[in-house]
Amino acid sequence: MKLLKAFLIPAMLYMLIAACQLGTKQQAPAIAPRNTMVNPGNAYNDLFLDSPAVARFIAQQHLNDTLANTLRSFYNVRNFEYAWFDSHGPTEQGMGFRSLYHYRHDTSADNDRLENQLDDLSTKDDTTISGHEAGIVKMELQLSLRFIQYMLNTYKSLPVTQLEQFVPIEKQPVLKLADSVLADKSHGHKRYETANPAYTAMEKPLQQYVDIARKGGWDTVTMNKKRYRKGDTGITILQLKKRLQATGEMPAADSSPVFDIALEKAVKAFQHYYGYTPTGMVSDTLVQEMNVSAKARVQQLLINMERMHWMPPAAEGRLVVVNIPEFMLHVWEGKRKVFDMPVVVGREGHSTTMFSGEMNQVVFNPYWHVPAGIVRREILPAMEKNKHYLEENDMEITGERNGLPVIRQRPGKKNALGRVKFIFPNSFNIYLHDTPAKGLFNSDKRAYSHGCIRLSDPAKMADYVLHGMPGWTPEKIDSAMNRGDQEKYIKLKQPVPVRITYYTAWVDEQGNLQFREDIYGHDQRSSQKMFTDPEPVL
Repeated sequence: MKLLKAFLIPAMLYMLIAACQLGTKQQAPAIAPRNTMVNPGNAYNDLFLDSPAVARFIAQQHLNDTLANTLRSFYNVRNFEYAWFDSHGPTEQGMGFRSLYHYRHDTSADNDRLENQLDDLSTKDDTTISGHEAGIVKMELQLSLRFIQYMLNTYKSLPVTQLEQFVPIEKQPVLKLADSVLADKSHGHKRYETANPAYTAMEKPLQQYVDIARKGGWDTVTMNKKRYRKGDTGITILQLKKRLQATGEMPAADSSPVFDIALEKAVKAFQHYYGYTPTGMVSDTLVQEMNVSAKARVQQLLINMERMHWMPPAAEGRLVVVNIPEFMLHVWEGKRKVFDMPVVVGREGHSTTMFSGEMNQVVFNPYWHVPAGIVRREILPAMEKNKHYLEENDMEITGERNGLPVIRQRPGKKNALGRVKFIFPNSFNIYLHDTPAKGLFNSDKRAYSHGCIRLSDPAKMADYVLHGMPGWTPEKIDSAMNRGDQEKYIKLKQPVPVRITYYTAWVDEQGNLQFREDIYGHDQRSSQKMFTDPEPVL
């Protein structure tokens, strides 16, 4: 089976049997045969449904023939492999579709119950689930029904067969899967290409890196000292030039063993494409990036293209995007980039979560309501060592919950949220905020927080989101942030969509392919599920 059909999958297994004459009743789609070749050894996910569960769900939900047959076919093609959960909880596809669907603001009671159940699973530490748990089975089938309805309603001309292959089913060899994705692009659905330009932009570099991998990739660069710079000579310089020629940063005709201006320019370009400060000097860390194989980079492209399936449609107006591995925030208005801003994201163990939301409030001089996990792991041990810890850090106990003190930090210079925070309601308790720790923005890799997103220029963000609201001049914003300790909530006149993404490979607005480190190990976990021959990537 093919993974990652990304709106580009030709109808293969069944088709809708439509009325051929005016007034003829539309018939339900045919049901695809069960694919027994999918098994626990080659499946993308490690959980399987009992087939009668689907039949019971269809009866309980009183589904019409079209939805019932589409749901049966969806699971037959998967041999009843789960689509949205594995043994560790919701999959990336499950969370991605949840975020995509949430974008439509479904406020029904059924959706609220499902959202609350998903919240419970998503926010637990070390979740382990069974495919036979009644609650998990019901959530799985509810998500599949929601997915089918969403796709049929959103893309009315979509061949139903594409639904079956949209969610990954089986592991594949890396290059075979890449060939499948590239072969299918000629059958693409134009509406999808318009709605998902980020995915489409990845096809050309994917072909480039597949071609390189097919030819044997590139030779590794060996380091004979800690750093190379302009003026150095030797065999390593030749290796550097050859490596950078392979991916186009270096002119192909240059074979001089001298670290010249052309190589310095090529190194700066490579550093820019991989998220390093463009110094033009080569370190062992940079060489590690260069020595990642072409096949591993193909693998990385495919993983990120799979994530791009679940990107909500481009917003017409204002949009805030935070890309976690890039440590950057981007503000867009339609197709126009307004500004970029360095951010600090959660460190490993306090990972910033991928989701979509809407910013609706700005809070000046906020209290920091310390999460229970931080109270348990950090505050209580600190209080045992220093009885004045709370007083010294402007903290106070306001109550007790589940055997733990409820602690908040008062507004002021020591407050971990700084002088302003930006709220977009979500179940992960994540928001954008100021920080007193400004020095962290000097690092290339900025994963230091407890999960929230720290802004390098919060005043600029406040000025942007409050622009046009009566009275909120830059001077008033400065006064609100710096001349008082009273918490003040401001409701935005127009909420601003916010997307928290995790892309370690993408094409930027200049058409350049960008790569970043897999800081949370999401790529590594995906590679084990997607490929029969995964390779390590930084």
